[in-house]
Amino acid sequence: MNSEYEDSSALSPVESGDEEEEEEVSEAETEQLGSSSDSDEDESEEKIDEAAAAGDENGEKIDEAAAAGDENGEKIDEAEWTSKNGKISWSPTNAETFRYIPAATGLTPGPTRYATARIVDPISSFALFLTDEIVKHIVSMTNLHGNRKIPGWRDIDAEEFRAYVGLLVLSGVYRSKHESTLSLWSEKWGRSIFRATMSEKRFQNINRALRFDDKLSRPPRRLDKMAPFRKVWNMWTHRLEMLFSPDRDLCVDEQLVAFKGRCSFRQYMPKKPAKYGIKIWAACDVKTSYAWRLQVYTGKAAPDRVEVNQGMRVVLDMTEGLQGHVVTCDNFFTSCALADELLKRKMALVGTIRQNKPELPPHLLQAKKREIFSSIFAFTNTHTLVSYIPRRGKNVLLLSTKHRRPDVSKEGKRKPVIIEDYNKCKGGVDNLDMVVGTYSCRRRTNYWPLALFHNVLDVSLYNAYVLWTSIESSWQKQKGYRRRLFIEEVGEMLVNPHIAKRERLPRSSAAAAVVTSVNTAAAAAWTAPIIQCKSRRQCELCKDKRRRVVNTCCKSQRFKELGDFNNLVPGDPDLWCAEEVQIWPMVRSWGEANGRPV
Repeated sequence: MNSEYEDSSALSPVESGDEEEEEEVSEAETEQLGSSSDSDEDESEEKIDEAAAAGDENGEKIDEAAAAGDENGEKIDEAEWTSKNGKISWSPTNAETFRYIPAATGLTPGPTRYATARIVDPISSFALFLTDEIVKHIVSMTNLHGNRKIPGWRDIDAEEFRAYVGLLVLSGVYRSKHESTLSLWSEKWGRSIFRATMSEKRFQNINRALRFDDKLSRPPRRLDKMAPFRKVWNMWTHRLEMLFSPDRDLCVDEQLVAFKGRCSFRQYMPKKPAKYGIKIWAACDVKTSYAWRLQVYTGKAAPDRVEVNQGMRVVLDMTEGLQGHVVTCDNFFTSCALADELLKRKMALVGTIRQNKPELPPHLLQAKKREIFSSIFAFTNTHTLVSYIPRRGKNVLLLSTKHRRPDVSKEGKRKPVIIEDYNKCKGGVDNLDMVVGTYSCRRRTNYWPLALFHNVLDVSLYNAYVLWTSIESSWQKQKGYRRRLFIEEVGEMLVNPHIAKRERLPRSSAAAAVVTSVNTAAAAAWTAPIIQCKSRRQCELCKDKRRRVVNTCCKSQRFKELGDFNNLVPGDPDLWCAEEVQIWPMVRSWGEANGRPV
């Protein structure tokens, strides 16, 4: 518009000059025509001047309109890249975006030193989660409730409770969570190891009496909806963080424990396979799916108050105490406020984001008439947004504080690198749900603390498997069902001590054969302990009368004189304990002198 105005103004002087020359020629030729012709020419000149003046005014109006159009155009561009709440100005380029430098985590990924020093076999790995303290508490509460409610109740001890847990574990190995308990003990269709461990009636009585707190002491704790299971839950979740350090990538999501009974904080999640159950917030290591931190969702803190920014609160709780990690979550949790808070804690965020968030610019929300597999990026100093079109009419939005460049894969569907990294890390909790459900020990129950206890056992078995295979990576490596072998071995080692204590054989021949084989294996593996005997006396086997002091062997009841070192080795139960009387320097000197190094 400005160029048109300039062109018209440049041509106006030329046109006026030509008119003046024509006027002079007309005057010279028509001097004899008189005053009539002069008046006509004056009128024509006045019309030309009026037209020129009108042209100037129109040019000025056109120029003002063009300027106004330019101003409107600039405002439209700024509005497309400004967030809907007007607080964030996004940029289509990353020229002003800072480079991402991850902070040090300060942790060595994998089992901690505490766990590594205590794990020697699969059962010791599982015992780090189901500790003696937890077992003692459950046994005491179960005996308390059994004596109150069940006539003729016989108290259980820690060994019998572990056998009960072992049967639950073995039922998960056999994938019998939907099989009735009576069928498991059936002589025709059941498994002999169940009948060899305990009777079906005893198992049902323990199942009925199993409790995790004293019901009479619950009223002062009434405000806590998790009161019937809170103590066991706190003791167990404390062990999860103590035994394993997560890698740099961490996934936060929800887990649903299937339950349809009465529970004040039961949730309905239509996209989950079970749909009804108890929701648990979970933070898992992406590489191993180790459940590092869990939190039960018990509903609103106040019935008349709606929790604001629940997703942000959950992620901050799940990552408390960490730094240098990259948190991956879905659109329920992701927001710019969460990304800012995680940056303050030296952590990055990668996640999908909902289109109704006020921090998004309108330019990224447009999906119509966009090419399939196209991507649009938006940047701030520390945040990156990407809009990707996987198919016509579908717009996928992701927010990342880890990625600071508009990198796009050149293969296949030309996905942005942000989406590829998100797809690699988003399945940490979902994979945990899958592997836990494969060999789950869940049994049908109407008591929600027992449903949570079954989930505790399932997660403990998987976490114990992660610890064991991290320490003993070569264990059963050639087999593709290592986890099943691990769970089966843990279950058998839990029930074997109780089977070995049976005074009478079961009536079933198959169950009696199991008891006999367990007792035979226990007798073959048993070795007499070395009793350190400190009773010292004069050797009675020496022929000479020199006074020599020896120790008595407690196993063979023989005496060895101090000079008889021919067959002496450390730890031999048939010989006296030379280490206890501190004479090993003499033994070594005698061996060197006689050519018999010890």
